Amino acid sequence: MYWTVYLEGGPKRVNHAAVVVRDKIYSFGGYCTGDDYRAFRPIDIHILNTENYRWRVLPAPNRNDPQLKHTPFLRYGHTAVAYGEKIYVWGGRNDEESCNKLFCFDTAVLKWVSVSARGDTPGARDGHSACVIDHCMYVFGGFVENIERFSQDVHALNLQTFNWTLVQTRGEPPLYRDFHTATAIGHLMYIFGGRGDQNEPMVDHPDEVYCNKIMYFDTRTSRWHCPKTTGEVPVGRRSHSAFTFGNYLYIFGGFNGIRCEHFNDIYRFSPETNEWNAVHTFGKPPSKRRRQSCIVVGHRMFLFGGTSPISPNYTDVYYNHAGGFDDMDTADSKLMDHSDMYVLDFAPTLFMLCLLTVLENNLDTSTLPDIIKWEIRAMTTNNSITQVDQCSSSV
Repeated sequence: MYWTVYLEGGPKRVNHAAVVVRDKIYSFGGYCTGDDYRAFRPIDIHILNTENYRWRVLPAPNRNDPQLKHTPFLRYGHTAVAYGEKIYVWGGRNDEESCNKLFCFDTAVLKWVSVSARGDTPGARDGHSACVIDHCMYVFGGFVENIERFSQDVHALNLQTFNWTLVQTRGEPPLYRDFHTATAIGHLMYIFGGRGDQNEPMVDHPDEVYCNKIMYFDTRTSRWHCPKTTGEVPVGRRSHSAFTFGNYLYIFGGFNGIRCEHFNDIYRFSPETNEWNAVHTFGKPPSKRRRQSCIVVGHRMFLFGGTSPISPNYTDVYYNHAGGFDDMDTADSKLMDHSDMYVLDFAPTLFMLCLLTVLENNLDTSTLPDIIKWEIRAMTTNNSITQVDQCSSSV
């Protein structure tokens, strides 16, 4: 594995939600340090062309646009899943309230379309997880606003009928938690990490716990399983990323509040052998961070956004969820939000390795064919999306 591309100037976001449809990555909302998240305004959408590494931002609907009534408000801590050419955004919050309305974005026409879900709708929350298995979106965990508690429930939304169901599960579920990850592998949903409380599910007197046990939910039997794992088990963490490639599940980065430590490590888990292994990569890795997005497209993983400590000696022991801020309200002066993007190539071609050799050794490119010069420019030219572009629209 090789970190092949590093570019600045993309969307500066943390706690955003992103998915891939065809060869485009769609990123929705998120948090910008210093911006006002009490105002209700349309969520922003950034689209990445994974061939030329260029970002663009879609124009937000204005007050008189009929699209406005179908558009979610700008939020963080939400989820987005792809089903066909449509993307479904659920949950999340701004600084005033959380949301449990379902929104649908049609990538074929680049517009929000109206959907009406019914059934046993989950309570409004943030920090939950969501993934698609067969034709259902499964939602697990998160911090539920109206009861001010962590959740360990599983809800399923049928994406053909748009009917919500509270799944009656069997077996011992994962601990109450938020900011964990859920990853679909076949008909199984794997849960890792997140932040819970020793006094679960209450958080009146917080005593943080970060579980490093991986668990999975069998959607065919509605039963939870906790496999016995071996190998190099990663430290428990929250606000990390999880993704799959080949027959493996990978996690990157995150934060452990007990150890006051950010991570930029990568671990690989085999569902066949239940073994963990630390992954060693080549190239320049991203800085230690949390709340980033990691999206796999073909044999490449695109990582963008997130936040890191400004000082290597930074510590953060603050815990507040009643206001829905995670730890952003006290960490604004201590954390740096990122507008960068990294690409991790799981199987770099000989052509890519040659390009990297040219760049690493600053070789003369004047006699190279135009198509190769184009590739080099794409890999080395920063984007130019500014925070003003992202955060200026309001309802």
